[in-house]
Amino acid sequence: MTPIALRAATPGDSEFCYQLHKAAMGGYITAIWGWDEQEQRAFHARAFNPGRWQIITTCQADIGMLDVEYRPGEICISRIEIHPDYQGQGIGTLLISALADEARRKGQDLVLEVLTVNHRAQALYQRLGMNEVAGHGDKNIKVTMRLTHSTA
Repeated sequence: MTPIALRAATPGDSEFCYQLHKAAMGGYITAIWGWDEQEQRAFHARAFNPGRWQIITTCQADIGMLDVEYRPGEICISRIEIHPDYQGQGIGTLLISALADEARRKGQDLVLEVLTVNHRAQALYQRLGMNEVAGHGDKNIKVTMRLTHSTA
């Protein structure tokens, strides 16, 4: 297993995060909406949040990003993207498992949304115990998945 670390994102990470998004998610976005560079750049400019995003690193190389939102009663993985060159090495499993453990300790649920065309990610989340609970968007292009730990 590749050793990984998280570091706080900085404004200087914006282009890395955009290129990562394009590499990791471009095929899925293209399959649903088509890739419009100008539109995707504008979306990234609105979404990029160095105050909350974390950069996933290994051997001093930036390989991904993680955005976790702590909400009442749940921990939400708002975004997790790992560069395709590093996918399939257990990195996503390690990060999501750590967040699932944190949610369990706090008696909270772990929740995320995934594009329905991203079957590989859905399979990972199901393997980690998450269940599909709702569809969203035009023609249900996104699925909400949840790992329930709350006692409420």
